[in-house]
Amino acid sequence: MKPARLILASASPQRKSLLEGLGFTFEVHPSSIDESSWGESDPLKRAIALACAKAQDVAKKFPDSHIIGCDTLVVASDGSLLEKAPDAKAAESMIRKLSGAVSTVHSALCIVAPGGTCHQAVSSSSVHFKSLSEAEILWWISTNLWRDRSGSFQIDGPGQMMIEHLEGDWTGVVGLPVFVLGELLKKAEYDVLSC
Repeated sequence: MKPARLILASASPQRKSLLEGLGFTFEVHPSSIDESSWGESDPLKRAIALACAKAQDVAKKFPDSHIIGCDTLVVASDGSLLEKAPDAKAAESMIRKLSGAVSTVHSALCIVAPGGTCHQAVSSSSVHFKSLSEAEILWWISTNLWRDRSGSFQIDGPGQMMIEHLEGDWTGVVGLPVFVLGELLKKAEYDVLSC
């Protein structure tokens, strides 16, 4: 039976837009988890741990709801983790590292069901960037669209022009892998067909 509430534990407008596109009725209540203080360094484990921590954080306030926790991490071709850039200089450095290379994007989801049971999974994709000219790099930084984005790029707007192709799930790179979400919600006994 579908619960009264479905809650997205993220302030991301991209995730909100994807969820709205599915026709779900939901509320947005971002978690208060401080990602910067998280100790896990392995990107895949870190993404899962953060998604679960965010969902569980919000579940404390809404124990009778289904909570969607998300975390998306970008790994450069040299294995370095590219999180959200604090400033334009750091963003430019990230984009230069991504230029002409293939990055891996891990998008983790955790659904906390009423009663506290957790269901988790990860969608991983490979993003192939074109070799960017100096003008293209400076243009991208000038747009400010790199702000609050893991890896300082986007795949759901003008940033798509920097990407040659994608192997994997476009919605996962945006930050909310839709197929994985549907499977997890079913496991969590949320009736996705009657939303």
